[in-house]
Amino acid sequence: MTRPAPLADEDRLTNPGDAERDGFGSAFERLVGIMARLRGDDGCPWDREQTLESLEPFLIEEAYEVLDAIESGDVAEHQEELGDLLLQVVFQAEVRRNEGAFDVRDVVNGISDKLVRRHPHVFGDRDAHDADHAYKRWEEMKAKEKGDRSVLSGVPRQLPALLRAQRVTDKASKVGFDWEKIAGPVEKLDEELAEFKAAIASGDSAAIEHELGDLLFTMVNVARFVDVQAEDALRRTVDRFSRRFEHVERAMRAEGRPMPEASLDELEAKWEEAKAAERE
Repeated sequence: MTRPAPLADEDRLTNPGDAERDGFGSAFERLVGIMARLRGDDGCPWDREQTLESLEPFLIEEAYEVLDAIESGDVAEHQEELGDLLLQVVFQAEVRRNEGAFDVRDVVNGISDKLVRRHPHVFGDRDAHDADHAYKRWEEMKAKEKGDRSVLSGVPRQLPALLRAQRVTDKASKVGFDWEKIAGPVEKLDEELAEFKAAIASGDSAAIEHELGDLLFTMVNVARFVDVQAEDALRRTVDRFSRRFEHVERAMRAEGRPMPEASLDELEAKWEEAKAAERE
């Protein structure tokens, strides 16, 4: 695939706002300079030995820590975690600069050019009446750039499975491959549940895995229709389970008894206590 040519300097919006006046450029340059020093000959031994592969888990971890900070509502923590995530971008760009591939300026100019190209209704002579229309403009420009690539090609395989399923079905929906009404995926959900139960009855582990995957995928489709992020919904359910389970653990410790000694009815009663406490 041939990448779009970068915008000429005279065509770039070098100062669309007050970035230069507010010192955004110098602040970013300071970070890039620090990273270059850390990776330099007289820099930090740990930073110097890092590779793109060794940095992969940090990138994922920092992204999730940003999400945690957003949900916590802690503004200071959000600021800090965004800085940690930005560091990973600058770090990887510095590794590539050391290889002679590209540097952080190419990264910044590349995304700036993309934003300008894909917003012809802002930086060009096209129009967009609302958010949906603006999104269509973005997808139109993206399709032109990608050529014959599948509309699904931009969804990373490394995404968490629920999130990937939602992104894939959303992409397919945008080109008309979708049910017209929510009744479609709901009926499909009933069908997949019946097939999953049949697989369990058969005892065939391969069939069970296959049908469970189909069931989960269909549930994600239902979530998309009702505008719910399946990944977020499951994460919050896990959080609720964890809080309630920890309540049960604390209650058992207060009685001086290990959980295995309690009956299921006793544990269930304490579970209901946790639910009641949440409601109150």
